[in-house]
Formats: sequence, C-alpha cells, structure tokens
Amino acid sequence: MTIHLTPSAVLRPLELPARADAGPTPLLRAYAEVRNRTIKETSGREDDALSPEELLPVLYDSIASKKRQWCIEEDGETIGCVATAMLQDGDADTALGVISILKARTGRGIGTAALTALEGALRVEGIRHLMGWVEHHGDGSDMLHSPTGFGAVPRDGAARFLDRRGFRLEQVVRTSAWSPDAASLAHLRRARETAQAHASDYRVVQWMLPTPDEFVEGYAWMKSRMSTDVPDAELGTPVEVWDTTRVRELEAHHAAKGFAVQVTAAQHVATGELCAFNELAIRASDPADTSHQHDTLVLAGHRGHRLGMLVKTAGLLGWHARYPRSPKVLTYNAEENRPMLDINETLGFAPIAYEGAWKKELK
Repeated sequence: MTIHLTPSAVLRPLELPARADAGPTPLLRAYAEVRNRTIKETSGREDDALSPEELLPVLYDSIASKKRQWCIEEDGETIGCVATAMLQDGDADTALGVISILKARTGRGIGTAALTALEGALRVEGIRHLMGWVEHHGDGSDMLHSPTGFGAVPRDGAARFLDRRGFRLEQVVRTSAWSPDAASLAHLRRARETAQAHASDYRVVQWMLPTPDEFVEGYAWMKSRMSTDVPDAELGTPVEVWDTTRVRELEAHHAAKGFAVQVTAAQHVATGELCAFNELAIRASDPADTSHQHDTLVLAGHRGHRLGMLVKTAGLLGWHARYPRSPKVLTYNAEENRPMLDINETLGFAPIAYEGAWKKELK
C-alpha cells in the first residue's frame, strides 16, 4: 500500500521478484542507486555500495529475519529508501531499520513522516524495539557520549533527528581500516608467530565458504555466541540460535550476492573443538576491491591464550595470499570492546569513522 508522506512525497513498497535469480526490476534499480548515493553522501566512501544484482539477494526473508523495503518518491522520482529487518530470534519483537534520503531532499518533513509510517508498520508486526546504526560526522565541538562510557559521536543532524524522535544512543562503533604493505605484512608474521607460541594447545584451520562438513557444527556454535559474548551495551540484541541449516543458508546468501568469504578458526588440539574464528569477505568478481572483516570471536572458555591475535593474523595473511590486490580491510568494533580494539591497533588498523547504535522502544 502506497502511503502519502507529504503533498509531493509517497512511500511505495518495494516488491521483489518471486525469485532472486529473476533479476532486478526497474524500481529495484532505482532503490539501489539511491541507497548507494546516500551512503556516499554520508560517509564519503563507496566501500558498502552494491549493484542491483548484488543487493537483490540481501532483501529476501531468511531464518534470521523478515525483511521489508520501501522507496520514497517525490514527484515520481526515487529520492530515498527505507529498509527493515525483523529479527526472528528471541521473542521476534526487535527490528533493525534504516531511512536514507538524498541530502538535497532533506529538511522538509519527509524523513519524519517516513519514520512515523515505519514505526506504525512495525507495531502491526509486533515489533517493540527498533534499532539502527548511523555514521556521524562533525567538527568535534559538540559531542554526544555513549552511556557505556566508551566513545562519543558528533551531535550532527542525524543525531539531533534521532534524539528528537525518541531514540537513545546506546553504543559507539568504530570503523577501522588496514592496508597491506611490506612492513605491515612482516609485522603480521611476527605477531602470528608470537601468538602461536602462546597458543601451543591450538592449531589454525582455514577454509573458504562453504564450510566443510567436519567444521559446520562448531562454526554454527561460534556464530551463535556472537549474540552473547560481544559487548552489546543496552541494545538487548536477541540471542541467536544457529545450526547447520542456518549456516548453509548464510553461505548460499553470500554466494548469491557474489561475495567470497574466508573463515579462519582456532581448533583445540586435544578435543577438536573450534574455539575462535575470524571472517573476511570480498566481492568475488573484483579481487582489487575493498575487503570486509565480519565476525571475530574467541569463546569465553578459551580466552587468555592470544587466540584473537592468532586468528586475525592468520586470517589476514591467508587473505592477502588469496587477494593481494585488495587495497584495504575494513572492520567494525564497539568502543568498549577493548580486547579486540587492542588487537586491531597492534596490527595497524586505524580509525576512519564512528557510528552510533541507536534504539527506540515502540509503545
């Protein structure tokens, strides 16, 4: 159902083809173009841009979430996009949402009307908690501090918009970048040797998705711990339940999107248990593209053996051997996740941006 936001702007549902391999529709192409333009306007980067063909598989429902998308149109032109993922773990009452509007079309109440419409649609679905991540920019003169006590974001236009509409800043997330060169690679090798010396009871195993059958259950268990063992502030992210089916669906998702993913894990030699892991991903069609570091975790019972350093260094070295033309690796960490930030900083990751994690209770 099309919703009128202002006299000239409407919110139109983005209807997806019955099958992802059917290819993007004209409306989906307009949606993808605006999505990419708004990301670049906000961040100045194109690292997260996706072609319509890459974006389409991301928009379908999965075990993890029910997804809905809308186009914001003004005078027949697509000027913004709205996306939400309703998480299916826990009580299925939490959603992630984003509203993006081209800068030239902001400041006229369209975003406020779109948020009101989104919240109404989510309430009908039984959603009670709405979360979103926003990259913030400013000169540092007026900062909003995280209630965790770690990190702050500029009180820019986006922060003021969210604050006025009942959202609360819960956490600050740092985006960091690492670039390979002779010196940084030599440093990685030394760091790996040192980490391995402290982790003599563990060995490194590494694979490209899909996961070998012998590792899939252990990988699923580690993925589930990302929702319990990583700093979450007061966001209240639902505990995720992972099994072989969910892993295989995720792998199919990456393949349909056209991304290659490497997993590096630490395996306890005596028991065979997988107890730490790191993921790296890249657009498979472009080996000179930016790489993205996804999840990294050490299970609580195996901490204190430098396994985080081990899987990160082994992962980056293996990745560079596979994709030597990739110019940089991006990673994201909560500011209070000091153990992981210590590793990143030691390896030469440098901060390039900060995001606020915001939450609103829908009544």
